[in-house]
Amino acid sequence: MSTPNKDIEKVEVSVKWDPSDFGEPANDLDIIAATYGTEAPYGSPVYLVHFDSRSPDGTITLNRDSRTGQGFGFDEVMTLELDRLSDAYARVVVGVAIQQRDGHKTFGQIEHTAVQIREGYTNLAEDDFSGVASATAAVVAEFVRDSNGSWGFLGAVRGFDGDPGSFAAEMGNRSA
Repeated sequence: MSTPNKDIEKVEVSVKWDPSDFGEPANDLDIIAATYGTEAPYGSPVYLVHFDSRSPDGTITLNRDSRTGQGFGFDEVMTLELDRLSDAYARVVVGVAIQQRDGHKTFGQIEHTAVQIREGYTNLAEDDFSGVASATAAVVAEFVRDSNGSWGFLGAVRGFDGDPGSFAAEMGNRSA
């Protein structure tokens, strides 16, 4: 998907997909960001950002939310202002989960999926979820603060099978 990058300040994670066929349950993908503290960078997240929420300090915000994938361009967009994030946080993991309200749906069952991670005009990573076609959720980015306070980017799409709630609880684990 990409190579490691350092000195990341402000990124945008965007996801797009096609709507479901007429009469079928809606395709609903959600971007989720989990923030981890310096004391437990692989423990439980300090907080989650997803639809209907934002970070307590306003540094991570879901700018666009879609429940259907209808429209042109990217359907969901999240902005992460890592340069403004408190020193109390050492790691931010970003994932995409498919809502499973009406049965079991995987990335392979949804047409024209894509994720793009950008810093300004620079693409850090792009993927179409084809490598995790049987998954219902996937980690798409990991941002880690080094000892100097600079944020680095590790991009790799890692699939997960489960509902969005269990994914959010486990997405930052070392094995996720």
